[in-house]
Amino acid sequence: MTLETKLSLDNSEAIHEQSVADVSLATPSLLPAFPRKPLNTTISNCPPSGIRRFFDIAQTMENVISLGVGEPDFVTPRRIREAAIRALDHGGTTYTANAGLLSLRKSICKNLSERYNAHYNPETECVVTVGVSEGLDLAFRVLLNPGDEVLVPDPDYVSYAPCIEFAGGIAVPVPTSAKDGFRLHAEAIEAAITPRTKALLIGSPANPTGATQSREDLQKLVDMANQHDFYLVSDEIYDRLTYLGEHTCLGSLPGARDRTIVLNGFSKAYAMTGWRVGYTCAPEPISRLILRMHQYTMLCAPHLAQIAALEALDHAEEDVQAMIADYALRRRFFVDGLNAIGLDCGEPQGAFYAFPLIKSTGLTSEEFAERLLMEERVAVVPGGAFGKCGEGHVRCSYATSMSQLTSALEKTGRFVERVKAEPGNSRNVNVSEPVTIIAENHHA
Repeated sequence: MTLETKLSLDNSEAIHEQSVADVSLATPSLLPAFPRKPLNTTISNCPPSGIRRFFDIAQTMENVISLGVGEPDFVTPRRIREAAIRALDHGGTTYTANAGLLSLRKSICKNLSERYNAHYNPETECVVTVGVSEGLDLAFRVLLNPGDEVLVPDPDYVSYAPCIEFAGGIAVPVPTSAKDGFRLHAEAIEAAITPRTKALLIGSPANPTGATQSREDLQKLVDMANQHDFYLVSDEIYDRLTYLGEHTCLGSLPGARDRTIVLNGFSKAYAMTGWRVGYTCAPEPISRLILRMHQYTMLCAPHLAQIAALEALDHAEEDVQAMIADYALRRRFFVDGLNAIGLDCGEPQGAFYAFPLIKSTGLTSEEFAERLLMEERVAVVPGGAFGKCGEGHVRCSYATSMSQLTSALEKTGRFVERVKAEPGNSRNVNVSEPVTIIAENHHA
């Protein structure tokens, strides 16, 4: 059979029956349109985000209370929005310098100096990025060579390991536990160090646990980094959302500055998730390479968003304080409510997440999250999505209204009671009277 005869057939399967010899005689225009060479295996093998999976399912359902995505429920403060509108009216729609507006970089460095005694040169040691996510990606692309290892607390934010792996590195989990507030022990770090250890990634306050690391513990990690010669990457996006004690900027500690990349941004404290503005602060040799990568991959952060961020730093402190006070009320109410319905939950010291233990239900974190969503229309994230040590927990964001939190607690309490009472449940216990959640003394 000739190639022309095959192409005249209506049955497309005939093309796939063609011999290799026939294909070799075909003209390029007649070759199969689909590519055969494999795509990037590192990216292909990376699983989808465990956070987004449940969020996407919830989006297809009606009347869902979402405690899944870590996003403030506040609208960006008016003064910040108005600054961007004015800039738009005056033509602020162009590129900026690759490193970002110098006025913004000066304000960032001034803020770090005055608030945390961390000192950086705005002209050579600060780069404005498209959110902290880009900063995280750039940090590891600059630091890592293929096969380098990065120590990462477990549980950790879902983007950490993929960013390390996309840069050619290997993420090495370091176990932490709810028993001591997910403290990152120097002894655990020491045990994980190998000759290939290149960096330690720290998030404080942390997503998903809300844990913060003490100044004393952070100093021990800095001393260890100097002893073993590895870099420190500090994700401080939740710095302003610290409820117990004061936040410590890692770059301010003795011995830390020359080997530390500080990552921060405007999404959480200023309710600016959609504006996509973050920054890196690091010593000049590191910042120079971060800027080089940024030039080729992103060019610059959006001009309007940078103007909004400048307004946020310079004039929105009153708005930030009001939001922090509201989060603090919700945190106390929600954590107390979780414990009242039988889900043990330690007190998160920062961010806006609770990480309750759900082992009393006899369900895995995946089963708990899926059934709670399907049966009660409450969306949470299974703790296993954040690492092996997250199993047995679920992450709940309390960055939502008090009425939503009240309803979520009532629904979750009903679900927990029902699950524990199911025949055959190894955790079957006597079910107490339903817990009534009252939020009348809280405002949000």
